[in-house]
Amino acid sequence: MRTRVRDLRRRGNPLRRRSDVVEAWTALVVAVLLLVGAPLAGSVAGLWAHEDARATAAEQRAERHRVRAEVVSRPPDTLPTAEGIRDSYRVTVRWTEPGQTTRTATARVPAGTQQGDVVHVWFDARGRSVEPPTDGTAVWQHTIVLGVATAGGTAAVVLLGHAMARRVAMRRRLDEWDREWARTGPEWSRRSA
Repeated sequence: MRTRVRDLRRRGNPLRRRSDVVEAWTALVVAVLLLVGAPLAGSVAGLWAHEDARATAAEQRAERHRVRAEVVSRPPDTLPTAEGIRDSYRVTVRWTEPGQTTRTATARVPAGTQQGDVVHVWFDARGRSVEPPTDGTAVWQHTIVLGVATAGGTAAVVLLGHAMARRVAMRRRLDEWDREWARTGPEWSRRSA
């Protein structure tokens, strides 16, 4: 057994070419990059995306406010749709903020809302109707999607680089074989003739 291990470590193999050594080291580097580099890149991108999304959500929560308002206009009779289903539409709503007069604005409300219904709508600091601020679920979805996409993209780039390195190694190996055959081939053909 000890002799076999020693033989495997021996580097004086006459059939081993430089391109074989380069290809073996490239495969080792690719394995390390796939097992360590891609997950690490995905984790770093995910952490960055999480912090960025949390900051954006906090900013949105600071500048937007939710109002409980009454729908004062009739919803449209026919709703123009691209897919046949409309999930919201614009109507006029009215609300009273504490210590202020009654205010009226146009806001997006869920489909099926009728005149006189009370709904919750979101407005920004300028009084424009806006979407609700991003919640924790959306922040985590953004984090996971960006992390997985980065890890997958990194793995794809590593595998593409490995394929290109193997192609170059194969081309060099074939060129070496052609040169050796050009040198050895005439000796074989003289002996058989």
